[in-house]
Amino acid sequence: MILNNSNTGGPLFEALLYICEFHHHAVSPAALISGLPLQNNQLSPAVFSRAADRAKLASKILQRPLTELNSALFPAILLLKDNKACLIHNIDYKTKQAVISYPELAQSVSTITLDDIDTMYAGTVLYVRPKTDAEEKTNHFKLAAHLHWFWGVIKQNTSLYRDVLLAAVLVNLFALSMPMFVMNVYDRVVPNLATHTLWILASGITLVLVADLVLKLLRHHFVDLAASKTDVMLSSAIMDKVLSMQLKYRPTSTGSFASIVQSFESVRSFIGSLTIVALADLPFVLLYCIVIALISLPLLAPIVVGAMISLLFAYFAQKKLKFLSDESAKSVAERNATLIEAIGSLEAAKSSNVKSDIQHNWEQLSLSCAHNSAKMRSVSASVSNVTGFIQQLAGVAVIVTGVYLLIDGNLTQGSLIAVFLLSSRALAPVSQAAGLLAQFHYASSAFDNLNVLMEYPSEQDAARKTIDKPVLQGKIEFKRVSFTYPDSDLPSLQNVSFSIEPGEHVAILGRNGSGKSTLEKLILGLYQPNEGQVLLDGIDINQLDLHQVRNNVGYVPQDITLFRGSLRYNIELAAPAKSAEHFLNICNISGLNHLISQHPAGFEMQVGEKGQNLSGGQKQIVAIARALFNDPPILLLDEPTAALDHSSEDAFRRQLGGYAKGKTLLLITHRSPLLTLANRIIVIDNGKIIADGPKDTVMEALRQGRIMGTT
Repeated sequence: MILNNSNTGGPLFEALLYICEFHHHAVSPAALISGLPLQNNQLSPAVFSRAADRAKLASKILQRPLTELNSALFPAILLLKDNKACLIHNIDYKTKQAVISYPELAQSVSTITLDDIDTMYAGTVLYVRPKTDAEEKTNHFKLAAHLHWFWGVIKQNTSLYRDVLLAAVLVNLFALSMPMFVMNVYDRVVPNLATHTLWILASGITLVLVADLVLKLLRHHFVDLAASKTDVMLSSAIMDKVLSMQLKYRPTSTGSFASIVQSFESVRSFIGSLTIVALADLPFVLLYCIVIALISLPLLAPIVVGAMISLLFAYFAQKKLKFLSDESAKSVAERNATLIEAIGSLEAAKSSNVKSDIQHNWEQLSLSCAHNSAKMRSVSASVSNVTGFIQQLAGVAVIVTGVYLLIDGNLTQGSLIAVFLLSSRALAPVSQAAGLLAQFHYASSAFDNLNVLMEYPSEQDAARKTIDKPVLQGKIEFKRVSFTYPDSDLPSLQNVSFSIEPGEHVAILGRNGSGKSTLEKLILGLYQPNEGQVLLDGIDINQLDLHQVRNNVGYVPQDITLFRGSLRYNIELAAPAKSAEHFLNICNISGLNHLISQHPAGFEMQVGEKGQNLSGGQKQIVAIARALFNDPPILLLDEPTAALDHSSEDAFRRQLGGYAKGKTLLLITHRSPLLTLANRIIVIDNGKIIADGPKDTVMEALRQGRIMGTT
């Protein structure tokens, strides 16, 4: 049975939940859509397959009239007008009636005529069924799990690239037609004044040129289509990895991390039309050389020598380009990090008078980027210019050699012109390939960085089955937990063990950096302990669905982060829709009602990027309202009143006391008034628990100086 008391996800999501239950697939509603790009908090047809994939279901969206629906795949989802949907369970074409239900009441079916459905039906049906064993090993991109994140997607578009290669074969074969036309005109038409033959040849070459134009347009269309499909899939995969990766692998520099993600642009550019076309043309150099050899073997020598010199020069240049591209990527990442840091800390930069240092670092990095880019352009230009020069020089050598052969009677004038035209055609792909070296190495560096990112493990393996626990009772237990942050030499927690019963209120005390906040991050599954176990309701957190865990926890972090948008959005976020009464009650408990009543926009007040339109205290109030909005059974509050004035703190304390009854409360604070909310105190110092007991007992020990782990 699927528990779902949420309106989040819309009718398609509700329909998917019904089909999951129909096929006896146990799923977590929160896990199905967490992290998916919802539209107005609703699942859209374009994203439906990704949600279905998480439920181990295969889905397909088709345009079908009612008379062509496949009843073997029922229940199916019909998309209705006005962004609505219904489930169709059965259809009888003889009586022209169907059995349907609406997602909101999927268990309550009704019989309706086909004419009535047709007036609502938008013409699109979603078929959903359990995956086969083979499909179980694929994701929503129909990509096998063992395939590489990049090359697997490229392989999926093999049919499009096959069409590109086929078009390339025909285009390059048609390229032989013009030299052959010129050769026949000079060798047969002109000496014999055969004008009728001339017009026949002209008609034939015109048809070939038209076909060549059509094929070139189709080739570019296929390449662009493959590139766009690949781009969408890879961009989605990269962002999905960024959002799901374990925090311990997150780079320390946000700017450098952003630069790595943005470097996909260079990879996308490289796999675009110009690159594919140039590489597709390269094998046909051999074809042109064979044709030239058939016409006159001696004229092949200048072309082969020119191609070898071009490739040799490009080979030596590519080593320099590889080094420069790596250096350029590092400089761009560092400059991007400086830019992100400067923008994010602009107020601190001004108040601390460090603008000169930031400006100096920016100019030095900009100089390094410009220097590396100039060198790359110089080397790349030298490759293009040298190969272009060699191409022209080879053409001159062909003419000179051809004239001597012509004088000796071993070559006709038409053959010489044909070979000259073919020589430029033969060397052009070589020049293009050599010119792509700079772009290739920059894309290669970006690809290597992205490959490292994509290899990072996700915080929860989607293929691993988890225990379905949509509602937690609130028991928290640590068993000999030790944890050290990445790039840190000192452990944050050392052999920590304690147990908190459901509904218990516990205050965590300790000096700054003693490991208090780390406890809450481990409870949320943001990090995994190096040793020991974290259990919720007696279950190891690694066996639970992290989406469900976080839905059961109201968290106020020490560092408040708000998102660009309205107050309402920052409070609700991805939580299920609640009544207006509930919303106002949460605002009253947190103290947000005062802010709303004073602003003309009320709930729709824009908070700005990272909440810059709000004061520190106001941001903290919004964070409190966000934590309470989902009515979670567990509350993790890290210094929740640090930025509040005494009157606001006192009002919140009194309101929270009533609200938190029956809920598990973990309170980290240095403010003694908030300790009235706790009935138990845990004191932690240097990552170790040095006191744990009833509030009065621990407080008395602190007053007497028998415990030295806090102030």
